[in-house]
Amino acid sequence: MTQPKLLSINNLSIGFQTDEGFTKATQGVNLALGNAETIGLVGESGSGKSVTALSVMGLLPKKATQIISGEILLNHPQKGLIDLLKISNYEWQKIRGNNIGMIFQEPMTSLNPVKRCGIQVMESLLWHKKANEQQARKKVIQLFEEVKLPEPEKVFAKYPHELSGGQRQRVMIAMAIACEPFLLIADEPTTALDVTVQKSIVELLGELQKAHQMSILFISHDLGVVNHIAQKVAIMRKGEIVEQGNTTDVFTNPDHPYTKGLIACRPQINTRLIKLPIVADFENKDQEILTELLSESKIERQLHHEKIYAQKPVLEVKELMAGFVTKKNFLGKPQQWFHAVNKVSFSVYKGETLGLVGESGCGKTTLGRSVLNLFKIQSGQVIYKGTDLSSLSPEAMRKLRPKIQIIFQDPYSSLTPGIQIGKAILEPMQVHQIEKNDKRRKERIHWLLVKVGLEPEHFWRYPHEFSGGQRQRVCIARALALNPEFIICDESVSALDVSVQAQVLNLLNDLKREFDLTYIFISHDLSIVKFMSDRIMVMQNGLIVESGEADSLYHNPEKEYTRKLISSVY
Repeated sequence: MTQPKLLSINNLSIGFQTDEGFTKATQGVNLALGNAETIGLVGESGSGKSVTALSVMGLLPKKATQIISGEILLNHPQKGLIDLLKISNYEWQKIRGNNIGMIFQEPMTSLNPVKRCGIQVMESLLWHKKANEQQARKKVIQLFEEVKLPEPEKVFAKYPHELSGGQRQRVMIAMAIACEPFLLIADEPTTALDVTVQKSIVELLGELQKAHQMSILFISHDLGVVNHIAQKVAIMRKGEIVEQGNTTDVFTNPDHPYTKGLIACRPQINTRLIKLPIVADFENKDQEILTELLSESKIERQLHHEKIYAQKPVLEVKELMAGFVTKKNFLGKPQQWFHAVNKVSFSVYKGETLGLVGESGCGKTTLGRSVLNLFKIQSGQVIYKGTDLSSLSPEAMRKLRPKIQIIFQDPYSSLTPGIQIGKAILEPMQVHQIEKNDKRRKERIHWLLVKVGLEPEHFWRYPHEFSGGQRQRVCIARALALNPEFIICDESVSALDVSVQAQVLNLLNDLKREFDLTYIFISHDLSIVKFMSDRIMVMQNGLIVESGEADSLYHNPEKEYTRKLISSVY
């Protein structure tokens, strides 16, 4: 008789009752996970990945959820086969956190902001009576050492906001494995993290799995990460699993057009593409033909660069310093500074995309905002078309502001939740008197919405009614509404699905050509920056440590830090 798998999801269909009616979240999902095995569950936002994971944890909202069909069987080492869809809340309290652990996507919202990190991890040990308070404290410090947190005893006493994103995620991992579960669910544990931090988290999970002999259900939209960590993979789309099997086999010889599209969406290392393929391209076309059609030759790229760099720079940054006060005297005067940007100099040419890459905290965002005069600089010059922006009066800067725009990292927090997106785009147009009247402005907004791949009727919708990719398109339309010449894209695709990411990157390039724009493209992902950029600057600890033509720098980096960033890209 065949030994049952540790976890078996059989014909699982789940629906939700919403204001718009009944919606199916998953349809006939079948998935099996063996002992000490890792299976990757891959798909775009809204594909049903997290719903599947939450159903395994018993965390779906009871009132709004309807299990249409199926079973979730857990082969418990002591209790035998248990259908998790049929157990009581009391039984769930014994299993959840004890036998099944979960790492949630966003550690900052998953951790309690007003409780110290060590106390939060202790709660699980105390609840499941694994230890008394003294033993639990000792165990938590051991766990913090195991997940490679620096100075575990100090981290124990810190609050979540005092830690970096990668450190918070390590606290979440320590919490998930505190009771030594035999099944760990990792729901997008590396999304929006730096590539170097992402790599360290993936390697840590691999080490912990071997040490504790856990099974892992690893959920992600990043195929590179899944390819590295999982033995098996299941590709999910619109609530259904469209393809599954051995990871190497699926990624080397994908069968389903959707899988082929997801693989091709990531910028390629060895091929210079003009345009990234998207999932829709693979419904009736072959990947090799698409890549051939979209490739750019070295001669074409060289001629393009000769044309760009024959001009005078449109932007010159000279010896720029910007930072934060870390210590004041009793009169409130600054005594110590942290220099986020330290004597940085560079130029940008009309029609160029200059990539700026580095880890979180290196000074990328501060540099971008200092260039736009959104952050007060300490010293140096930012010269745009012969005008030193740092010396302009507020009124003069206000007149220049439409020409230099920024697309922020998080499209949701940069849009006001209670304002319809059409009005959010209309407001800056009114302030800067773009077009003669509101009727003409609304016509331009409708035209821009179509340009960025939305519909004119979306004018009246609120931000929460859009997906992440659609919200980013709204932010792009808002930036374009003021007829800019120069745009800074600050991590504008970092939290998007790879397929949506490809669409937004293609859109940015198309708009650049159509509107004759110049970009500074900021990211922590070198593969994306390489695809987008003519030149790349690498930033570390407030300094530009290396710069050069994008392909040359990527394939022949001089600095160890740059090599580290490149090697961290899966």
